[in-house]
Amino acid sequence: MEPHIATSGLAHVWTQGDAVTRTVALVLLLMSLATWIIILWKFLDQRGHRRQAKACESFWHSADFAEGVDKLGNQDGNPFRALATEGREATRHILHRDGKSGTQLHDALDVSDWVERSLRNSLDDFTARAQSGLTMLASIASTAPFVGLFGTVWGIYHALLGIGAAGQVSIDQVAGPIGEALIMTALGLLVAIPAVLGYNALVRGNKGITHRLNRFGNDLHAYFVTGARVTVGSDDGKVLPMKRG
Repeated sequence: MEPHIATSGLAHVWTQGDAVTRTVALVLLLMSLATWIIILWKFLDQRGHRRQAKACESFWHSADFAEGVDKLGNQDGNPFRALATEGREATRHILHRDGKSGTQLHDALDVSDWVERSLRNSLDDFTARAQSGLTMLASIASTAPFVGLFGTVWGIYHALLGIGAAGQVSIDQVAGPIGEALIMTALGLLVAIPAVLGYNALVRGNKGITHRLNRFGNDLHAYFVTGARVTVGSDDGKVLPMKRG
């Protein structure tokens, strides 16, 4: 190995750094790993939800509700299937079709209010799950540059102490340690930039899926209350009937 390579770069920063420098480097490494794990995890989730959303139109072309639910798929965490089944159970409960008769507090609500409340709860549950991990991603994006800057300041401080103890030195002896200290700032930016871009992309993806869920939820609400899905934008006010399952 050439001497100038052995005495510069990340390897030299690690071998010559103290406990604080190594801790900062490890923290940045953990932040980077967490960033890419969250981005990959949420990206796969969103891709699955977009695929599930394509089955919504097939749901309305089913012979009955049970067949429509089957077309939505039975994957774990399917928000569209959860929305449909939640609305069905809420309708059965408010109309006492579940066999639980008697006066209950929810009897003061009409079917529309009760079903809307149940569908909204299901939507809120999905939103909470979809946003899990994004807080950590935002925290990494905002703090990683400062962690790297702290490592740079600490490295420059120790470099200046070493230069001062050595007495008279040349510019080459000063530039090396200072340049190595600046590597920590660069590492902080390398961690923060993917976190920022990933956060923005995931938030945009969540908004698209939530929009599809809201539309599906509105159609389900109309179906459970009126027995049909009202088509928007048609001049003749067509409805799409479906047998209740």
